[in-house]
Amino acid sequence: MRQTFAVVLTPSRTPVVRSRPVGARTRPARLLVAAAVLAAVGGALVAPPLSAAWSSPAASAESAGPGSFSGVVERVKPAVVNVAVKGKGIEGRLVGRPEFRMPQLPEGSPFNDLFRRFFEEHGVPGDEEGPTAPRQAQGSGFIIDPSGYIVTNYHVVDGAQEITVSLDDGSKHSATVRGRDAKTDLALLKIDTPRSLPHVEFGESDGAKVGDWVIAVGNPFGLGGSVTAGIISARGRDLRSGPFDDYLQIDAPINRGNSGGPLFDTTGRVIGVNTAIWSPSGGNVGIGFAVPSSVARGVVEQLREHGSIARGWLGVQIQPVSEDLAQGLGVPEGKGALVAAVTPDSPAAKAGVQPGDLIVSLDGRTLEDFKALPRLVAAAEPGKRATLEVVREGKTRELTVTLGRTPDSEKVASSEGGDAAPARGQLGLQLAALTPETKKKYGVKGEVEGVLVVDVKKGSPAARAGIQPGTLVLMVDQAPVDSPDAVAKRVRQAYEQKRSAVVLLVEREGDRRFVAVKFEA
Repeated sequence: MRQTFAVVLTPSRTPVVRSRPVGARTRPARLLVAAAVLAAVGGALVAPPLSAAWSSPAASAESAGPGSFSGVVERVKPAVVNVAVKGKGIEGRLVGRPEFRMPQLPEGSPFNDLFRRFFEEHGVPGDEEGPTAPRQAQGSGFIIDPSGYIVTNYHVVDGAQEITVSLDDGSKHSATVRGRDAKTDLALLKIDTPRSLPHVEFGESDGAKVGDWVIAVGNPFGLGGSVTAGIISARGRDLRSGPFDDYLQIDAPINRGNSGGPLFDTTGRVIGVNTAIWSPSGGNVGIGFAVPSSVARGVVEQLREHGSIARGWLGVQIQPVSEDLAQGLGVPEGKGALVAAVTPDSPAAKAGVQPGDLIVSLDGRTLEDFKALPRLVAAAEPGKRATLEVVREGKTRELTVTLGRTPDSEKVASSEGGDAAPARGQLGLQLAALTPETKKKYGVKGEVEGVLVVDVKKGSPAARAGIQPGTLVLMVDQAPVDSPDAVAKRVRQAYEQKRSAVVLLVEREGDRRFVAVKFEA
């Protein structure tokens, strides 16, 4: 990423430096920028014009916020570190560029010394003959133990061959990676030092509320020990970066180099690990994301004890409960995880979990949405006995499951599949029993029980629901079916009960999902 700089001098105003990011990494429909700073330095001091749009959260909400964070910052800042990494892959993509030069200020400007010190300290050339910056990436971290354990992001140290940690007192130490977890983007480092180091503790992110004040400390653009403040903007953000996404969204300004740094509550406890920003330009726009401490604490403990992560495994394929499915099943919309398939010989299968079960809680923790289940299962230790509360055919029951260890080829609780388009009225299906002939004709493999869809009437409710010839109907309203008559009977019962839809469990090409087919008015 390249940046250009312009110094703006305005009468009776403080000179400001503005940066314009160029070439940020993009993803479809949005840009997620990992907050790792580009080597010594891919940025500059940013001091935008003093306007309402750029005022700090503390300045814009003085009446609502605390008068000062200085006391908290004084206590926690010594535990925040800078993390510099070198490596072949890193040096190939992260470089100090000669075009980042000392801004040309008027002779005698009081800012000349300021900028000169900044560029000299970070290895950026101050003139045409100056040396180029060393090629390295920089991020942040924080000490969690006086013996020298440090938490940072996985992406900060990924591919690193050499890691140097700079403490708040200016001392530098070589660090080793004790463990890393790509799925949560966390890593644990260790430095050796004879003295006891200042450290911070994890707090409870589960108790943090939208609107609560938070403080970020880190190393943006190589500017170590930088402090920003803001509020929690949202909870439970899913960035589609992994199966355990549960980010805190914050508006405290974080930028490249803040990655791996701590997010503090006003008591000075770590409630998040700053990880990414969402930006159209590569710079901060007030949308940042942090891994909550409820996730980070357990991962860090495992990395410290074992050097790796062992996650619980249930062995189910799940999907959300849409409005149509909720009406068809007679359950609350959006709550719980609907089981579409159960892996044979999995912990779920051994516990008696069945397709069509709605899992509403795990060990007393209510599932507010279906994605909560994979996170809770993953956080549990393999071998743990847990209680599943499920709704089956309108009745609630409890099942005891002994969680397994996630196989490399398996998912904790897969959320593949989804809801089909709504339909109504007579279903418009032509069905046939499974016979060797029909299975061969439609390419049905393996031993399976159900009813085969051989034709779908054009424009019918089934067609609008996305059902196609060759689809298997396995269950109707959570009851297994093995003949066309059984399907017809269950559909007729649902219609006579004046329900708005009937729920089918269907399978096509190995993918199982529930489909709500609406009856015609």
